Amino acid sequence: MLTCATSLKDILKEECTLHFVKQNTYFISDLHLGAPSLEQSQQRERKVVDFLKSIEDDCATLYIVGDLFDYWFEYKRVVPRGHTRLLGTLANMADKGMHLHVFTGNHDLWMTDYLEEELRATVHHQPLRIQLGTGQFYIAHGDGLGPGDLKYKMIKRIFTNPVCQWLYRRIHPNFGVGFAARMSRASRNSQSDNDHAFLGDKERQLQHSLSVLENENIDFFIYGHRHHLKDLAITRKRKDGTKFDSRYVVLGDWISLDSFAKWDGTTLTTSTFSSKQ
Repeated sequence: MLTCATSLKDILKEECTLHFVKQNTYFISDLHLGAPSLEQSQQRERKVVDFLKSIEDDCATLYIVGDLFDYWFEYKRVVPRGHTRLLGTLANMADKGMHLHVFTGNHDLWMTDYLEEELRATVHHQPLRIQLGTGQFYIAHGDGLGPGDLKYKMIKRIFTNPVCQWLYRRIHPNFGVGFAARMSRASRNSQSDNDHAFLGDKERQLQHSLSVLENENIDFFIYGHRHHLKDLAITRKRKDGTKFDSRYVVLGDWISLDSFAKWDGTTLTTSTFSSKQ
């Protein structure tokens, strides 16, 4: 009887496992691994790994919406060192069937095919419009969107130009990686907390979202880049007199907020993570 009972228990456990379907989609952004110091970066990396392990059982898809790294530039056979804890965890989750999407941000826009080959990630260099469950999503890091900011838009065009990238790869990685990493740190250090404050109607990403809604039915806008957590109901009154309601979500960061969004197919929620939970 014990053998039969044990066998029946194992069978039921196996059937439950087989019928359990991961269905949740998670969104995170602005991890900035590599900054500001090795010790602080690794501490943040361990925290993100704890978060990933906490969602592993129910995460079907993970979107990293830009600035995964504080600096990233791929040579043909060389990538920046470090980040092995996170990359190993993502690889393990991908091997188990998780779908991974990585967006380039203003700090790591030089991605090519390394993450695609190693993690089977889909790398996005442009905003993504996608239907997820009952919702139509517009997902982007957010840099360079909306009106103004012409200086950065010009710099981004140079940085993403294939010829400029090819020329930079002629520089030895010891200098190329180090120099660009220092420039990235200098850019980040020049900003204050006030630079990340929500600006209301002056937010370029918000203005961009309302512009998109003039011609498209988007239920959820998901952004990174601004380093604040914001979940806002917005309404676009169109030129034809109709209105469309949407949600504007900025994901925060993992430098001070440890924030994320979760979509279960019908409901989107935002929250923060604590390694103690």
